[in-house]
Amino acid sequence: MRILNNEQITNGIGRRLLTNKFTKVILFIATLFSLVVLAVLMYRIMNQGLPKLNLDFLTKFASRRPANAGISGALVGSIWLMIVVVPFSMVIGVGTAIYLEEYAKKNWFTSFIQVNIQNLAGVPSIVFGLLGLTIFVRAMDLDRSILAAGLTMSLLVMPVIVVSAQEALKAVPRQLGEASYGLGATKWQTIKNIILPAAIPGILTGSILAISRAIGETAPLIVVGALAFVNFYPSSIMDSFTVIPIQIYNWTTRPQIEFQEVAAAGIIVLLVFLIIMNSIAIIIRNKFNKRY
Repeated sequence: MRILNNEQITNGIGRRLLTNKFTKVILFIATLFSLVVLAVLMYRIMNQGLPKLNLDFLTKFASRRPANAGISGALVGSIWLMIVVVPFSMVIGVGTAIYLEEYAKKNWFTSFIQVNIQNLAGVPSIVFGLLGLTIFVRAMDLDRSILAAGLTMSLLVMPVIVVSAQEALKAVPRQLGEASYGLGATKWQTIKNIILPAAIPGILTGSILAISRAIGETAPLIVVGALAFVNFYPSSIMDSFTVIPIQIYNWTTRPQIEFQEVAAAGIIVLLVFLIIMNSIAIIIRNKFNKRY
């Protein structure tokens, strides 16, 4: 065994401290760079968009003249889309995670399913758009409707929800379930009353990221037939529609500088819409965090 003298020990500690300081500085610079870029983007968006953001902008439909352009139809379309995406993706995604973690036997087949679900989380969104066009729009004859788009977007975000829900279920201490079984509860009673409520904070954390992705995606919606120009409100999930990201993209392709300002106002509305949805999920998550 090699015995180090005091000088070697001191030098080793000094090198480790220097490495620690260097790593800390690098991470701080990376964080600062990200914040600066975000601040610049937010300043430009606010500077261009706030003058255009008013009640008329929120209540008017899209127009070929920037002075009359509004985001009302796209905003209502986004709300309709989330009404389909959130319950469908959450119910199926969390149900799949519960089955894989609590009911399915651990063998090569379930491992194969797990690997494929994780791989689906990295598939380009345009592929899901083509899948939705083939299955929902054409095979199921749902036409270019909110329902077809909502099911397509649900498939897009579902792998993320499944994986995050599985990790949340794994994080629940097994002693809680064993205590429930010891008191005579059935497997489903244990899952419903003990395991699932304790896992809800982790499930919602992953779901927030997944739903946020669904709100900002455009490629799958364009493929399944979302419109770029809408001057009506959808009245059911079988109607045609547009969403805020597509409307913003449509404005940014116009050559007039006024449309760039209108697009910036639309981005602000999209950010507020995203913050409101995430805030609701965070409030629910924090409520269960206090209970468990």
